[in-house]
Amino acid sequence: MSTQGALAGRVALVAGATRGAGRAMAVELGAAGATVYATGRTTRDRISEVGRATETIEETAELVTAAGGTGIAVPTDHLEPERVRALVERIDREQGRLDVLVNDVWGGEALIEFGKKSWETSLAGGLRMLRLGVETHLITSYYALPLLIRHPGGLVVEVTDGNAEFNKTYRENLFYDLAKNAPIRTAFGLAEELKEFDGTAVSVSPGFLRSEQMLDHFGVTEENWRDAVAKEPHFAIAESPHFVGRAVAALAADPDRARWNGKSVFSGELAKVYGFTDLDGSRPDAFGYFRDVVFGGKEGTAADYR
Repeated sequence: MSTQGALAGRVALVAGATRGAGRAMAVELGAAGATVYATGRTTRDRISEVGRATETIEETAELVTAAGGTGIAVPTDHLEPERVRALVERIDREQGRLDVLVNDVWGGEALIEFGKKSWETSLAGGLRMLRLGVETHLITSYYALPLLIRHPGGLVVEVTDGNAEFNKTYRENLFYDLAKNAPIRTAFGLAEELKEFDGTAVSVSPGFLRSEQMLDHFGVTEENWRDAVAKEPHFAIAESPHFVGRAVAALAADPDRARWNGKSVFSGELAKVYGFTDLDGSRPDAFGYFRDVVFGGKEGTAADYR
């Protein structure tokens, strides 16, 4: 299905749109014609604790507009209820509606301590992860949902790492495990609450994401990302942030999106249904690759799952 122009007249809020999946979701929603409010803590005047000055919400908003939508940057710390309330009041004042809410706030990568028991890790760091990955989502939904249900057909996307099946495996850090499983359960609960308003809540996960941070980690760029496969063979299944961005745009444009209500899905799973591709024309199925080959012992390569 094509999403071009499908979201004209629709309004979206992408909470956590500074970089990575959040930025790409905002851009792809804009490419489908939506007005997109892009929020985050890093602006051209201020850097968040993530410490990456090169990606800002103003740039995200400009990319949304360049893609064909209307991008509006609003600096917001989603741990501050009054800031979130003011954000939603502004959307209501300027647009009078909200059709898509994407809860993508995270920023806890530097806090993850793998290879340690929970009592050996930093308690402050672990609790901060939960605040960043769970509390922000709950605060945002609390203020945004009354506006979203004003019109039937609203969509809530809870962004996380892994679907319910994938996350049956322990994620090697208790706080991280909780932070990434909570959005799955949140989407399940919101699905029940939104039914009477013809609303849909879905938990969506990218596969092996080629975010700006991941590319920097491997010392490559989007143009030569395959050079990192020599260091990390599984990186061969990696997908650009736009793949999951197109997944969210496809969900938002689908009049039958309620079929996904309460479910947790990977971008690659949605690609099989909606037919969109990554920037290079492939359809990477990271979940299938890790399930079958990496963990299941099946013969195969990443190329078999692209």
